[in-house]
Amino acid sequence: MQSVSVAALIAALVTLVAVTMRSRRPEPPTQARTGPPQQLDRADFPRSGAPWLAVLFVSETCHTCADLIPKVEMLGSADVAVLVASFQTHKVLHERYAIDSVPTTVLADADGEVRKAFVGPVSATDLWAAMAELREPGSTPPPEAHQPG
Repeated sequence: MQSVSVAALIAALVTLVAVTMRSRRPEPPTQARTGPPQQLDRADFPRSGAPWLAVLFVSETCHTCADLIPKVEMLGSADVAVLVASFQTHKVLHERYAIDSVPTTVLADADGEVRKAFVGPVSATDLWAAMAELREPGSTPPPEAHQPG
């Protein structure tokens, strides 16, 4: 009977040591962010029936974002719905799509698949060319055509 009590005590001590050692492990390293969203629910955005959607995720305190707003708004047309989603007024969208860097610009098709995304500033030329290429593949020259020969 005494040997059973000693065995139980030893088992309890081993368990206590294991739990203590496990709790002392350092946190794992920070994992890399997966980037901009890959899929949007078009019902979350205006004109959900439009063939294309351009969303600019911004913050009202971001100076770089302010420069992008008119560039993205110029994409708006009968075929392209546009939303400038400020963190201050569209916090739910920022949280739902895990936006943690602004500006983030996404171009999505009718099914909500993000076909092109930019994190950070983007030139009007690159933004408009990306949308043109998505809407009509082959409409823009390949990047190597822009290099001096």
